[in-house]
Amino acid sequence: MDNGLLRVTISVPGGIVTAIQYSSLDNLLEVLNEEENRGYWDTVWNEPGRISTMDRMEGTAFKVIMKNEKQIELSFTRTWNYSFQGNAIPLNIDKRFIMLHGIHGLYCYAIYEHLEGWPDFNINETRIVFKLRKDKFHYMALSDTRQRMMPMPEDRAKGQPLAYPEAVLLTNPTNPDLKGEVDDKYQYSCNVEDNKVHGWISADPPVGFWMITPSYEFVAGGPLKQDLTSHVGPITLAMFISAHYSGEDTGPMFRNGEPWKKVFGPVFIYLNSLSPGKDLQSLWEDAKYQASIQIASWPYTFPASEDFPSSYQRGIVTGRLLVQDRYISEENSSAAFAYVGVAPPGELGSWQRECKGYQFWTRASADGSFSIRDIRVGDYNLYAWVPGFIGDYKYDFSITITPGNNVSLGDLVYKPPRDGPTLWEIGIPDRSASEFYVPDPNPKYVNKLYVDIPMRLFRQYGLWERYADFYPHEDLIYTVNSSDYRNDWFFAHVTRKTEKNTYQATTWQILFTLEKMNQTQNGTYTLRLAIASATESELQVRFNNPNVNPPHFSTGLIGKDNAIARHGIHGLYRLFSVAVESEWLVAGGNNTIILTQSRHSTPFNGIMYDYIRLEGASQGS
Repeated sequence: MDNGLLRVTISVPGGIVTAIQYSSLDNLLEVLNEEENRGYWDTVWNEPGRISTMDRMEGTAFKVIMKNEKQIELSFTRTWNYSFQGNAIPLNIDKRFIMLHGIHGLYCYAIYEHLEGWPDFNINETRIVFKLRKDKFHYMALSDTRQRMMPMPEDRAKGQPLAYPEAVLLTNPTNPDLKGEVDDKYQYSCNVEDNKVHGWISADPPVGFWMITPSYEFVAGGPLKQDLTSHVGPITLAMFISAHYSGEDTGPMFRNGEPWKKVFGPVFIYLNSLSPGKDLQSLWEDAKYQASIQIASWPYTFPASEDFPSSYQRGIVTGRLLVQDRYISEENSSAAFAYVGVAPPGELGSWQRECKGYQFWTRASADGSFSIRDIRVGDYNLYAWVPGFIGDYKYDFSITITPGNNVSLGDLVYKPPRDGPTLWEIGIPDRSASEFYVPDPNPKYVNKLYVDIPMRLFRQYGLWERYADFYPHEDLIYTVNSSDYRNDWFFAHVTRKTEKNTYQATTWQILFTLEKMNQTQNGTYTLRLAIASATESELQVRFNNPNVNPPHFSTGLIGKDNAIARHGIHGLYRLFSVAVESEWLVAGGNNTIILTQSRHSTPFNGIMYDYIRLEGASQGS
């Protein structure tokens, strides 16, 4: 494919991108790699009960879909049949590549289809990968504040392995300025909603290679899902489905011959260049501008597949979301800047795990008004969550989108979980642990990128080990009306490493006084525990008696987010409401809530809290 600006070579019929010629470089991709290991789609999958395997999904047939002065679109397909069973994912695959006249880049999308009656299987991960020349691309950019010179792959190979294979201490890097730093691809993850453009810059010649994702309607898990971007290789990814920050059980599972079809993409590979001597940072600025153009152009009008609908074939949902919490205000308040979206029908909050269909999200305005545009035809539920309030909202009725229709829902009212007045609270209900105390890293394990970015401090390696530095023998004790959660509440409730290199459970305490109850107040209190992330953990809650067994409340075993190890400040959101009997508390005296994270086989068993609130008994209860 050649439009006079770039030339792309793709294997036939496999559909592997083997070369991208641009500017003065005959190939931006890693020429030292085998051709099938340069630019490709892949999927990690398994049949139920069997070990996962990776499928590069190489095509077996090739077709020119469109070729004229304005556009080229190519198709590389593989049609599944039972002779492939057990060796290839049971999907029909159609990988598409589009080049437009006058455009410095390549559009990529794929159509996956599972026909009715085909074998059961699971998808753990699917993505598109580009591996660039390591002799050219050394500078990586993810955002205005997340940019840096990166190590070489051989620096990692020579480095000191840390707690898991992805994390390496650079002991003798090619660039001596990087010596003593930690490299870990998960340090460069970001929320799906923020993953608009990322990539690499070559200084000689001055060329940029960028992955632009103009929409996340086809990405699993909704706007708060975290995933990988670019990392050492140099490698640039577009992740569509993964277990990262959510767990293996959040990938799509197909049973009983369930039919399925989904379009992933298009994403846009954008290339730019400069005259020698110009400021390389302008490549990043131009990439951001190009991302804004692509986002504004979504949905694209040029893909030839009828499985990718244009804007006029889609629909709109509008409305206004209000919040009703009578313990805060007698009047309904605006759900200012709420996350509002439509996703396939499911339970309250199920959009976090949804990965088979499409999701469409927006942020409400200050008055709670929202407009969700360009929704594909289909049946949906409307979901929302409101920063500053706990819980999830779900509209009572399903919504059917037909081509060109505008569904106006009017005023909707969210009643967040509430049984009584707030007696005290810890944190901010924002589905993140970022407001709590995040320590500086051990000086031995620093990534210099995050030293001067306090809001990104959680991306540093090894912070779970710092808990024992602050609490070597006794665990965290938080005193309501005295302690400050910004300084006195550790961001993760983790295990403590012992001198014998084992790990022990930790027990935190919340101390508070409770006013003497009158007869109208006597009743059941409510403890709200909003969890921002959990990894193979169990939170046991006791009131004033550390020895009561079984505990007054237990979450049971929860979570496979692995956000602690992967430097995330949140994973999947969970909300637990604990009914607190009056006799468990001391009226008119001092009380202690005892929080034990009881699982302790690894350093990564743990919980990140989002928000904790104790509510008084309802008046008249």
